[in-house]
Amino acid sequence: MQLIWFRNDLRSLDHAGLHHALNTAEPVVGIFVATESQWQQHDMASIKRDFIYQRVVDLAKKLAKLNIPLIIQTVDNYQQSVEVITDCCQQYPVNAVHICHDYELNEQQRDSLCQQQLDKLNIKLYGYHDNLIFAPNQITKADGDYYKVFTAFKKQWLNAFHQQMPVCFAKPKPQQADFSKYPKLYQQLELALHQADKIDSQLEQIKTVFDYQSEQVANWQDYFICQESQILERLRRFCKEQVADYKKQRDFPLLDATSCLSPYLAVGSISPRQAINRLIAEQGDDVFSAESGSATWLSELIWREFYRHLTAVYPKISKGFAVKSEYQNLNWQNDKTQFKAWCEGKTGFPIVDAAMRQLNQTGWMHNRLRMITASFLVKDLQINWRWGEQYFMRQLIDGDYAANNGGWQWSASTGHDAAPYFRVFNPTTQSERFDPKGLFIKKYCPELEAVPQKYIHQPHAFLKQIKAGGDYPAPLVEHKVARQITLQMYREV
Repeated sequence: MQLIWFRNDLRSLDHAGLHHALNTAEPVVGIFVATESQWQQHDMASIKRDFIYQRVVDLAKKLAKLNIPLIIQTVDNYQQSVEVITDCCQQYPVNAVHICHDYELNEQQRDSLCQQQLDKLNIKLYGYHDNLIFAPNQITKADGDYYKVFTAFKKQWLNAFHQQMPVCFAKPKPQQADFSKYPKLYQQLELALHQADKIDSQLEQIKTVFDYQSEQVANWQDYFICQESQILERLRRFCKEQVADYKKQRDFPLLDATSCLSPYLAVGSISPRQAINRLIAEQGDDVFSAESGSATWLSELIWREFYRHLTAVYPKISKGFAVKSEYQNLNWQNDKTQFKAWCEGKTGFPIVDAAMRQLNQTGWMHNRLRMITASFLVKDLQINWRWGEQYFMRQLIDGDYAANNGGWQWSASTGHDAAPYFRVFNPTTQSERFDPKGLFIKKYCPELEAVPQKYIHQPHAFLKQIKAGGDYPAPLVEHKVARQITLQMYREV
């Protein structure tokens, strides 16, 4: 048999491991191992965990139609997940295990341990860089060193892309294997084909054992889809109908102008190959025209690769260190009361508060708002960026360690190719520019509904004038003063 260990690659289409395993003509079996305690240690949001389980149910259905059973197990940690894999390899006649690479340190250690254990059993482990266009060692400088500046990385990435454009794997065909002599595998096939609700019920029972509670979980499907066919349709529709306006409209949070595909890329429900091939199929050469909307979205996909490459080759990122060592020990204020107000969307700065409430209510935040809220936490409140990084991971359905860490270190001026320390977003001018009528603000801050557009970005004078606004807090800080404190804090190191 060939065993496919699904982790961050929860899809049945354009899947390298599935493609190569089926090509052996040996029976193919899938396995998914949830690591609940490890997920909690890594601050996985309950909404993302719930999303993963729904994707696993859909994946089991898709694989069953290919006559591929999916084994579902749950354990505490990564070491135990390796034990599950080796036990499975001994229980069934497994010749090879196929995985999609992860790049964070703990995940690399897990796969190294798996390699060691499988070597002892004389079983091959095949790994694929299936959630990247290029493996980390493929985009390097002439001397073999890794790029730390995005512009240079992007240029080399595009050169490599034009030399060898990625092709998606063909849609897999059902295998002819007979699993009737393996009762457990046969039962999983039957459940996925005819009683998928029982798989869903199994996962629900698993979830109740662990303490994941969030108001987001109850209604996340109001905002996000989880079936592979629907996800691919969303990708197609964005590339066909919306991406042309992406460059002009992506910074305005009220508009439905971004792809909202990040949750699916984060868990591998779509591959970057699928995303880029669909983009080119719909937009043609416009994808490589510097000022086009499609080129701007392609650039965002390349940023995603940039952060994953850096995470793969610099273990200090996974250990929570500032990339720029001079900023490792900044004199943070770390006021817990102010941090709580930021988390709850009660800072007194409307755009910051609306953004944080969007995150708390939906499990997702518009990208421009991620930069605004991060800058505010770090450079207005002088709170350690790691606090914000952790909070985001605990809330985001698209929580991706490399991208989240990269974004926070960019905002805090501590990371690779980050914003300079003296770049401090003014939350009021950002609000005026990207939510000029305050409609996004009013959507998430209903207590400001009666505030006229003239005052919406600084509503306190108006609220005081009409002797109202008791439910909306006063500003935590004065931005100009806070900015000077921050600049001095950075200058000192």
